[in-house]
Amino acid sequence: MKRYLLTLLAVLAVLPAGAKVTTRVQKALVDYMKTSTFEGSLVGVLAIGPKGDTLAVLNPRTRLIPASNMKLITTGAAIRSLGADYRFKTELSYSGKIEGETLKGDLYIVGYGDPTTCCGDSIAPSPHALFQRWKGMLSKAGIKRIEGAIVGDGRFFNGMGEHPTWEYADIGTAYGTGWSGLSFYRNKQDFAVSAGPSAGTPVNVKPKYPETPWMNFTSRAFTGPTGSGNSLYLYTSDLAPVSELRGTFAIGRKPKTEEYSNKFPELTLAYYFYKYLTKSGLPVTGGPHYIDRDGLLRSDPAQGGILKAADKLTVLGTTHSPELSLIARETNYRSDNFYAESLLRAMGLKATGSADYDSCLVAENEVLRAMLGKTAGGIIVEDGSGLSRHNGVTPEAMVKFLKVMAASPDGAVFLGTLPSPGSPGTLKSLMTNRPEEERLRIRMKSGSMDQVLSYSGYILPEGSEDPKEAVTFCILTNATSASVQSVRAAIMRLIALLSEEMKAA
Repeated sequence: MKRYLLTLLAVLAVLPAGAKVTTRVQKALVDYMKTSTFEGSLVGVLAIGPKGDTLAVLNPRTRLIPASNMKLITTGAAIRSLGADYRFKTELSYSGKIEGETLKGDLYIVGYGDPTTCCGDSIAPSPHALFQRWKGMLSKAGIKRIEGAIVGDGRFFNGMGEHPTWEYADIGTAYGTGWSGLSFYRNKQDFAVSAGPSAGTPVNVKPKYPETPWMNFTSRAFTGPTGSGNSLYLYTSDLAPVSELRGTFAIGRKPKTEEYSNKFPELTLAYYFYKYLTKSGLPVTGGPHYIDRDGLLRSDPAQGGILKAADKLTVLGTTHSPELSLIARETNYRSDNFYAESLLRAMGLKATGSADYDSCLVAENEVLRAMLGKTAGGIIVEDGSGLSRHNGVTPEAMVKFLKVMAASPDGAVFLGTLPSPGSPGTLKSLMTNRPEEERLRIRMKSGSMDQVLSYSGYILPEGSEDPKEAVTFCILTNATSASVQSVRAAIMRLIALLSEEMKAA
């Protein structure tokens, strides 16, 4: 491995800006740069063969916004830092004391950052199954009645829930919901929306799941004219239980379920477990509560807390998340911002004892410097998901990161977190005109936001699952004014040519 890494360093160190590359891929890349699709755009490309040969190169040392390609770095660094078998935990604990069959005190659900709690994914238990396990812990302790509250405790992760550079409109979306020490349903809420009877009339909107009876929800969204699209955004924060839907939804669009942010997941989880217990015959006199940023118990975010959260708790039992490798796979397949930010927080907490963003970035940069040396300077880390436009990555740094991951003991695990074109998730509709055998050899991550489109990953040779034997590539496009479809079509053609190059070799 040492010899391989030295060879890799030598290859990347001698890539001049005007390197003479004569492959079909390079010719196609040069031709594409002359078209109107990429006029005025910033484009960075690097593709390296398994023997260190350069297959395509353009601006390899220019830092560009990677969008969700940042998740490649977050998931890889998390696997290196925390271990592929790392599991988040959640504790069921109580204050007060048990007298006979009655808990005279509060029952705490103490979160340690598990993003999969009641998430709805197949990798984690359903809310019913999880609540059954927790109720079993109560039964084992002989508790049949609680004279106190169900308290959602998410204090394990400190710091702001959202990164300050995220765009204002993103904060209320499911993809901008931010992290929490105790989550529920990936901290999102589903809303049913449909157009009104005519342009200018209110949009029909109704909160669906989960219930959040403490929220004061209003809508100022209107039906837009035919063809105007969907510009609905929910504006909300954790500062008050208030949310407002704004924007337009075009007449003629099919009704749909929109996913927005739930800023009170700790209370939501406590509420649903409270309902489960009371329905199953275990009375709880105090109802659901959560702990605010001052450490006070609240039953309603609109009212101040009165009682201080307990300092000493007795643990009844512990449940654990799926392994980190499975969470990383969901992160990359679905491009899940919430999971990515949770992984970043866990890295920060382990390395520094704090989960605020400053500490998290220190932790991840230390991992990157250990992996990449000076090339780590090609990566600017602001968040874990890529939602921030302040992130920056050079194609050279991304390719080197992917190659170092491939050469590491975690190479096979990391490869397993990456989808192929046609797989469920963000790549489902890509390269459907290519043979299935070819698509399965391509493992990559997409990244997109307004005027940004990127793809990075591996192209395996036939009959191999070893990423060290793959073509490693990074294609980043910024400031594109052409349609997403035309930019994506050009990138997919370049990736197909790289695949053909690998097959010919």
